[in-house]
Amino acid sequence: MIVNEGVDGTRDFLKGRTDIEFISFDTNVGICEALNKGSLLAVTDHILYINDDMYVLPDWDVVLMDEIKKVGHNRFFISSTMIEPADTGNPCVVVRDYGNSIETFGEEELLSTYKDLPKADWYGSTWPPNIIHKELWNTVGGLSMEFSPGMYSDPDLSMKLWKAGVRYFKGVAASRVYHFGTKSTGRIKKNDGKKTFQQKWGISPGDFSKFYLKRGMKWEGPLPEVSLNAVQKLKGLLKKIAR
Repeated sequence: MIVNEGVDGTRDFLKGRTDIEFISFDTNVGICEALNKGSLLAVTDHILYINDDMYVLPDWDVVLMDEIKKVGHNRFFISSTMIEPADTGNPCVVVRDYGNSIETFGEEELLSTYKDLPKADWYGSTWPPNIIHKELWNTVGGLSMEFSPGMYSDPDLSMKLWKAGVRYFKGVAASRVYHFGTKSTGRIKKNDGKKTFQQKWGISPGDFSKFYLKRGMKWEGPLPEVSLNAVQKLKGLLKKIAR
């Protein structure tokens, strides 16, 4: 477990537990450093990353493990599906308002209705909760520190996995969590990750998600190889020059 600051009593609570191993930081170091160091605690075959502003729904983890067993290999990147209170234009989430804070949280309604919200398995696994085999995580070096404290470190990780030959980027509809939204990222000074991604890879994160990961489209199997046409390549070059 990773505790950034822990000024709400979390650190003191964990010090009294012998069954939970954790790393804590006196300041908010951001997700890149925190997750990279936290991953060193992993003793299982898989590393699962979830934010602290998420409420997991029944059997979300069972569904993920069943999916991993069906894959039959360790070259995958799999996400749960987030339910969010506001429509931000993300095609990978289910939009339904059950509150945006603990005080307004409609937990009972959520638990009785979340299974009925329509959603199919989708392409473009990037956002947490996501799960990856520890061997693959170590192969690509975890999250890239040039994106610290964390903006756009998610698509950067997906690009590194793509470059390593991974084509199984799946969002599992039946594994669901409620995401209160921006409760974690709202506490840090954000980096210009979009610019860093463009300079590093020569393509915008939006184009990578659209043309490579097919973000939000209905899952139909492992992703095909991608060959950008001249117009798409020129577009990427102009964006890189502009930045």
